[in-house]
Amino acid sequence: MNSYRPFDPDRPLFSNRCSCGQHASELDHANSLSAMVDAEQQSADFVEASLVKALFPQEDRRRAFLKAVGVGGAMSALSGFLPVGSLQAMAQEKAPLEKPDLKIGFIAITCATPLIMADPLGFYKKQGLKVTLNKTAGWALIRDKMLNKEHDASHFLSPMPISMSMGLGSDPSQMRVATIQNVNGQAITLANKHKDNRDPKNWKGMKFAVPFEYSMHNFLLRYYVAQAGLDPDKDIQIRVTPPPEMVANLRAGNIDGFLGPDPFNQRAVYDEVGFIHILTKQIWDGHPCCAFGTSEEFIRKNPNTFAALYRAVLNASTMARDPANRPLIAKVISTPNYLNQPETVVMQVLTGKFADGLGNVQNVPDRIDFNPIPWYSMATWMLTQMQRWGYVKGDVNYKDISEKVFLLTDAKKYMGETGIAVPPLAKVGYKKDKIMGKEFDPSQPAAYLKSFQTNKA
Repeated sequence: MNSYRPFDPDRPLFSNRCSCGQHASELDHANSLSAMVDAEQQSADFVEASLVKALFPQEDRRRAFLKAVGVGGAMSALSGFLPVGSLQAMAQEKAPLEKPDLKIGFIAITCATPLIMADPLGFYKKQGLKVTLNKTAGWALIRDKMLNKEHDASHFLSPMPISMSMGLGSDPSQMRVATIQNVNGQAITLANKHKDNRDPKNWKGMKFAVPFEYSMHNFLLRYYVAQAGLDPDKDIQIRVTPPPEMVANLRAGNIDGFLGPDPFNQRAVYDEVGFIHILTKQIWDGHPCCAFGTSEEFIRKNPNTFAALYRAVLNASTMARDPANRPLIAKVISTPNYLNQPETVVMQVLTGKFADGLGNVQNVPDRIDFNPIPWYSMATWMLTQMQRWGYVKGDVNYKDISEKVFLLTDAKKYMGETGIAVPPLAKVGYKKDKIMGKEFDPSQPAAYLKSFQTNKA
């Protein structure tokens, strides 16, 4: 007898035990679905779940509906007033992939969680893709491999597609941001000798590492120390250092601290060489960090492949956003071929329950999150900081660059197709944010830029 049970949109796909009772874990259960359910059934279940979520966006009403009709009877109830058959047929239609075998670059950090987990958990495979994830040593190499077309798509620092498209630090090449890989998820980590030196006003002469010039890490560190009255170009030293080398440099005394990606902040605590001074969510809660993207040329030549890749990463992001799935994700991405970190370190980052190196155990569930929406306003803020610190000279057409590089229209399209809720503000693509208490209004970027006393543009 077939043990498959109909898809419940409120039941996590992965949990600590198998739902059918025949597998050692929910991961094993998920991996066996393809053997138990054919593609047509999976498409039908997806349509059913999407329709139920669309009609009943509130969880309590959705549960009440499913309780009333039974999960297996949901489609019968819906078919009385919706063209369910046609919708199922549309879901089953898959355009042929122009290039099913893909090479994707990534840096071994938790920011790349959706991109990485999509491999062992089968999200690429379900879209008909055969993906090879290439672990890459540093961001300059990520950039070069995309420019040389050695990678089809890549994990990026979210400002990188902007800088590459503008020809900053390299020849211009039109890159596009498909999704934001993570929000928050970074920290300022200091060497243990600075436990009594936590006021940034006193950091003159200290040396800090960031992973790349065109990174949120660089811009957030500069913002943070500038708010304390320091000039980041004169009063401190900022060194570009590959993330995997940050902890070793902290241990050796080559740097006093770093604003870097996890799991290396937590690894410094784990190795007892540093402490977490501040999470970057305390600077800007919900700030973007890394992105997933590709070139304009790849999208133009491989539209069906790009759509399949988009769906795979979006579905992985949706799974990663659910805290219930984080322990499993920590287990599958901490292995040597991916992050190569102790599972407990990755678990502390993803769950937000962590030792801070100061004798405390903190509980910050949104220490990292995986909201995939590539807001135009995020790109606009990055452009203001590039101007502020002299990476861009002269006037900037914020709107044109932001809306060309960040593919929000595509994100809304594919999020809708995969049943992911799109917030109302995403219709316009711009939202206001507060960064250390100062409001950023993306409709007034020039005025925002002029509001800073330290302005090197």
